[in-house]
Amino acid sequence: MKLRKLLIVSGILLFISGCSDFMMICSLNPFYLEKDIVLSPEIEGSWTVHPIKSQKDSTDKNNTPWQEADITSIWRINRSISEETVKTKKGKDSTVFKPQNYYVVKLTRENPDSAKYQFNLALFRINCVLYADFSPREITDIHNSRMAKENYFTVHTLARIQVKHKQLFVSWLGADYMKSMIENKRVRIKYRYVLDAKRLLLTASSEELTAMIERYADQKRFIDWEDQPAMLKLNRIN
Repeated sequence: MKLRKLLIVSGILLFISGCSDFMMICSLNPFYLEKDIVLSPEIEGSWTVHPIKSQKDSTDKNNTPWQEADITSIWRINRSISEETVKTKKGKDSTVFKPQNYYVVKLTRENPDSAKYQFNLALFRINCVLYADFSPREITDIHNSRMAKENYFTVHTLARIQVKHKQLFVSWLGADYMKSMIENKRVRIKYRYVLDAKRLLLTASSEELTAMIERYADQKRFIDWEDQPAMLKLNRIN
């Protein structure tokens, strides 16, 4: 019953997080384990964004499924820094800044403080391949609604990351791609179909998701990262 209630409210979040009518497979749990997390200073900075179309995609090159905010914004990626107030020996308040083991992605225009969309980005490495787990940061307006707070929780998407010559290539695991692998029994993983969102939602634990990545994700015959519906090239600005 608990899982059933969770799946009902997940339909609300899938719409909030932009995962409802899009291309990426979503998971209730992170795709990584803490032991696999890595830091990569190369990804920090400001980036312009350009969609990449799959070689098998025969649609118009000028037509893209991405929304305007995704590809016209500047992506600013910085390591997350927590801010904590502690007491000194003299009893005075002192601010301590602590770097976290994940990054914050802000989609902005000219002013970095005007970010409307923000995501947590955790990098992790499995079988020498760099992956990223994206999840939406808490929406500020949620604090103004008890109803929204009660029905909010985050979902996660999985991407492969490649860093080449001041460029980032990001390829997300597609929802239809994952659905096909499950239906053809190429991958065995726990999932549920969310009727309100009309899509699959992975319900496996982070341990099970990590095992899936270890077994399948670095083999092109299972997952072709060059043939996903959601792919972006990021060019460094600074």
